[in-house]
Parts: sequence; C-alpha cells; structure tokens
Amino acid sequence: MVLAHAFGQRYELPIPLLIFVLGGGAVVLVSFALIATRPVIAGGTAAAADVPTLGPLRVVRGSLATVVLAALVVCGFGGSQVVAENILPTLFWLIVWIALPLSVGVLGDWTRAVNPFAFLSRLTDRPGARKALLGSAEPVAWPSWLGWWPAVLLFFTAACGELVFNLTATVPRNTALALTIYAVLSVFAGFLFGKRWLQRGELFTALFSTWGRLGYFRFGSPGPRRFAGGLIVPFEATWSRITFLLLLLVSVNFDGLLATPRWTAFERKVPGHLAADPARLEAFRTGVFLLLAVTLALLFGLFAYAAARVGRHYSGLRAGLTGLLPSLLPIAFAYLLAHNIEYLVVNSQLLLPLLGNPAGVDWWPGLPFPFNDSYEVHAHLIPNGVYWYVSVIVIVVAHVIAVILAHRHLGARQPDPHAARESEYPWLTVMVAYTMLSLWLLAQPLVTEHPTATAATHDRASLIDPQPDAHR
Repeated sequence: MVLAHAFGQRYELPIPLLIFVLGGGAVVLVSFALIATRPVIAGGTAAAADVPTLGPLRVVRGSLATVVLAALVVCGFGGSQVVAENILPTLFWLIVWIALPLSVGVLGDWTRAVNPFAFLSRLTDRPGARKALLGSAEPVAWPSWLGWWPAVLLFFTAACGELVFNLTATVPRNTALALTIYAVLSVFAGFLFGKRWLQRGELFTALFSTWGRLGYFRFGSPGPRRFAGGLIVPFEATWSRITFLLLLLVSVNFDGLLATPRWTAFERKVPGHLAADPARLEAFRTGVFLLLAVTLALLFGLFAYAAARVGRHYSGLRAGLTGLLPSLLPIAFAYLLAHNIEYLVVNSQLLLPLLGNPAGVDWWPGLPFPFNDSYEVHAHLIPNGVYWYVSVIVIVVAHVIAVILAHRHLGARQPDPHAARESEYPWLTVMVAYTMLSLWLLAQPLVTEHPTATAATHDRASLIDPQPDAHR
C-alpha cells in the first residue's frame, strides 16, 4: 500500500540531516550575497489589474469539457465505490487538484477554454435572462468587501477535503456530489454576478490563473513570455487576495506536517482519544490547519512590515506583505511539486486500467493490456533517491528565486542602495528559516527512524487499493 505521499522505501541521506538542512539555508544566504550588490532598475507598475484573463468563450471546447464532467459524475454516482476502481477520485484528486496546477505553473494557464465550471458560468451570464427574471440586465453588484473571499472559502474547503476529510471526500459518490453542487453554484453565480464571479469567486479560474503567473507562456495573460513573467502584475492589496495566496503555501506545508512520524506520535498523545474518534480527529486537524495559516500569515506579515520599516518605505502591514507576495509564489509551487512528485508518478499509473473500465463495473467490456486489471502499478518505478534530490533542488532553487524577486522589489521601492540592502535582511531571515523548516519537513517520512514510521499517514488515502475486489 502506498502511504500519504506515495513514499516508497526509506531513503538514507549521505550526510546527517542537520548538516543537510543547514546547507540548504546556507545556499539561500550565498545567493543573497551574490545579488545584494547588484543594482536594481525600477520599472513602472504594470497597468493590468489583478484579475484572471477570461479570453473568448470557446463553445466547442467548453461543451466537451462539460460532457466529460457529466460522464465523470455519472461514474461517481453509478460506479464502484472502491476508490481504486472508479476513475473519478483519481482524475479529480490526482490530476485536476495536483497535476493541473503543476502544469500551469510550468506552461502558463492553458485551462481557461476547458474549465467546465467557468464555461457554465459564462453560458448563464445573459443580460436578457437577468432582465426577464431580475428586472435589470446588469449583473448584481459584487461588493468590494467580498473581494476574493468566495475563492478563499472554496479553496480551504477543497484543501480540507484532500488533507483532513480524505477518507470521506475521495469516495466516488461524495466527489460526484461535490462536483454537482459546485456546477449548480457556478450556473447561478454566473447568472447573478457575470464575469465578476469568474474574476473573484470561481475556484479553478482563480487557482489556475494564479499558478499561471509562473508559467513560461502567457496564453493571453499580461506579462512577458518567460518563467514568472506574470509576476510583473502586482497582486491586489486586499486581505482576501493575500489569504488566497498564503493558503496555497500553507496547504502544502500542512500536508507535509501531517506526513511526519512525529506528528503521528503527537496526535496519539493529545487528550480526548483522537485516534479512536474520527470526528474529533478531523475537527482537531481542521483547527490546526487554520492555526497554521494564521501563524504563517502573521510571521510573513511581520517580517514584511519589518523590511518596509528598515528600508523606510513606510508602508503598512498589508501593503508590505502584498509587495513581497510574488516571492512566495515560486516557493509554494516548489513545495507542491516536492510533496507530490512521487505520489503523482505512482498513482497516475492507475489511469491506464481505469480508462479501460472507468466506472469499475462488472458488465463493462474488457480491453487489452495495459487498459485492464492485468496492469500492475510499479510503486518503485523510480528510485527514492531521485525523488529526494529533485525535491531538494526544486525547493532550494525556489527560495533563491524568492530572494531575487524580493531583492528587485525592495530595491525598486528604495532608491538609496544602503537602505534597500538593509530592508532585505528581515525578509532574508524568514526565507532562510523557512527553507530549513521545509527541508526538515520534507525529510521526515523518508530519513527519520521512528517506531511509528509505518503509521505516518494522515488519512490521505492511497488511490491504490491494497486488496482490490476479486471481480476486478
């Protein structure tokens, strides 16, 4: 059975873990030393607003995507309820929730034309229908206080489904029900709010457009064609936008925390019999998720504020943090990749037999290998050491990029080179500490001996069923 992150056999580092973690922090320090003396050329603020680029309505692509969504929902409701036998959990929780964000983070947001929820929202954005039913052709006003909070709430709910309520959320009929409810919500929200729903509320539009800021190709979005080219557009200086971006980072850190043997041991020591009461355990983990999000927001916010004060920018907490958010997005992407690379490589192999029998039913006609049950998933397709070194390189490189982005931002804000350099020290401090913490979290399930190591799972159910039903 594949555990929380699909980790395979235990991997021993060639050097002590402490030295390895300190080395990662040292790399970030060295990168700062190399760029600190380089001058920064201040550029003008990009005129583009911090909203997803919608582009033209692609009826054919959107219709096909909606048909696929409907077929998956039918599989979820009418097919086998064993997770490994139904294509819906694998396709949504593995491909849509993890693989697609990684792809747009590399390529750019290519998903707009094939997002069925955005397509449904745009289909119902009809002035004539609003005039007939509501008495006005104009969309309902989107209040400024609402901001990005709908997308924040939807992302937090989905992240809790993946990390906290996984054993329930991955049941095919439950995933199908959630997608159906969200499709209905998209229809009504598009009718009421028009494009403002897509720009501020629709989860996948907000999620993929944000990750797409990092991608090489722009696909109609503002910014030059290069990696992280979309980051020239400033993020909106609102708490809802800040929260959405920080949740991208916190959700992966929380995922890594739950995978550590020490956390498993800690939960067993918490009073209240958490291990014996799933409801209490889920409530406890949800509370920890929220607490971690608030803690990291305060931590980054305080260091961003300190950087602004030291550099005499005189910006408040919100403005100071907003300006440095672009340096956090590459880090969040690196953690998403590092924590899920092996999980993707192993469990994506399930798609081969699942494509041969998407619903996992007995009467489905059999297909030849590899689209049938004779295909065996290779849990150790790639050596663990490869995953480990790729993950470490990605995390360290992301932090180096973060230091460069912060250097450019703080240098552009303060023309005095000495003051600009001093303003970088607070942010550099938190970057080094965060690098070391992240490497430590990444290492725990692989390199730490612990008597409960085999229990280092956080109910993120493997998509591979250890004992599939005999009829398959």
